[in-house]
Amino acid sequence: MKKLILIFQIILYLLILSCSKYNYPENIKQMLKDSGKNKKEIKKAIIYFQEKGDSLQIDALYFLLENLINHSYTETALYDSNKVEITFNILDYENYDKVISYLDSLEKEQGELHWKLKEKYEDIKTITSELLIENIELAFESWKNKPWAKQYSYNIFKEYILPYRGSNEPIESWRPYFLEYFKHLPEKLENPADPIEASRYINKETKNLFGFDPRFYCHPTDQGFEEMLSNKIGRCEDITNFIIYAMRANGLPVTSDYTPHWANTGNNHAWNSIITPDGKVIPDEYNLRSKLAKAYRKTFSQKKDNLAFKLEEWEKVPAWLGGKSYIDVTPLYTDVSDVTLSLEKEIPDSTRFAYLCVFNSGEWKAIHWGEIKDSTVTFTDMGVDIVYSPMFYVHKELIPAGDIFILEGNGNLRILNENDNTINPELVSVTKKTIENTTEGKKISFLEDNCDYEFFYWDDEWKSLGEKTCTGEPLFFDNVPSNRLYWLVKKDSRKEERIFTYENNKQVWW
Repeated sequence: MKKLILIFQIILYLLILSCSKYNYPENIKQMLKDSGKNKKEIKKAIIYFQEKGDSLQIDALYFLLENLINHSYTETALYDSNKVEITFNILDYENYDKVISYLDSLEKEQGELHWKLKEKYEDIKTITSELLIENIELAFESWKNKPWAKQYSYNIFKEYILPYRGSNEPIESWRPYFLEYFKHLPEKLENPADPIEASRYINKETKNLFGFDPRFYCHPTDQGFEEMLSNKIGRCEDITNFIIYAMRANGLPVTSDYTPHWANTGNNHAWNSIITPDGKVIPDEYNLRSKLAKAYRKTFSQKKDNLAFKLEEWEKVPAWLGGKSYIDVTPLYTDVSDVTLSLEKEIPDSTRFAYLCVFNSGEWKAIHWGEIKDSTVTFTDMGVDIVYSPMFYVHKELIPAGDIFILEGNGNLRILNENDNTINPELVSVTKKTIENTTEGKKISFLEDNCDYEFFYWDDEWKSLGEKTCTGEPLFFDNVPSNRLYWLVKKDSRKEERIFTYENNKQVWW
């Protein structure tokens, strides 16, 4: 009888020990509930590392798991005005202009085209135990064994070496490929303990493997690893991810910094920066060719100071500003100034935030946010020598919240608004050019002959000052309101023309 009691006690103890062994932190318990049918798969990874007994690897796994819900890959497709999906492959076209020409012709035939969500693959519901285990073990192997990696702290490792993805691409295994590719790297370095030398070597090599092609501006998503290996070309987001894979696989902490919208041209940009052992950041050789209003850094972890964590359930914000995993790094790249505004327009009901916008590809686009307090809002660390428009976001549209202004280099605001004066501008271009004069003192025009141009000024919206046809000479307009922001647009263009002020009898570009 005593033996039976003893056996029962031992069994009970083992059961209790077993239960406590897999007792998860509260946030991991919630994550498992949210993972749905993928719960079994994630538990396999947890049990694997629990049984292995490496406390740092367990912590690393929990770091990834608690942030899973924030990451996904979205498959999109092109649809016409009748909601019919269009099969479209950018590589079927010789260059970017041919892609745009095809899309323009298609839109004329089939109505306005739209990229729309086809399917969303959330990491929390799709990630496999095999990928989690491989990713963690290989990340630790590089961190502990690569001669340049040993200097990095665990906190830097977690955020900038450990993550299995770079942005919103499909999640795939890439560490084995780059570990094999760069297995002889220590032998090629003058100082194998120098992470900067190692990173520069990898950066140079990856540029031989993968390059830029503007056709991928029309690719609806960031490419996955296998797709990049096949295509060998992509846009800047793809390049940064490819370099992230190569460096993180080899124990080098690297970031992806980006500007969502250039401030003085169209489009956006992303680039890599290397983190030094003391936590400083060194941008790579990418040339930041245009003006920054804001620079942000992608992180894997959620940042609780972001706008997304301040919103009520019913509040909507411009799409990318609702992200949870980024930090503001603008002061690393340009001179900045805080901007405090007293909002002139009536604040719409239930509106708690205002936005500063830059003009990009024919539209005002939100670049930063601020919380409204007593009709006043402050926007932190804004790039200078840039034109901004304060806006509210109402019913998924940006509407004016006050006068547009130039944030000057000394932090002063130069307001562009109505006065009683008029001007008679002489217009010679739609983008920044070197203005040349003929021997007779006349300005040379960069406008296209026999093309129609429409001239606008901003007054809470773009108001037309009329159309004129270019005949090889500059265009003249009479009685134009002064101290405004202007925009000269070629008829049927893609609206990439730049905004300007008119100062000392010439166009000044922004």
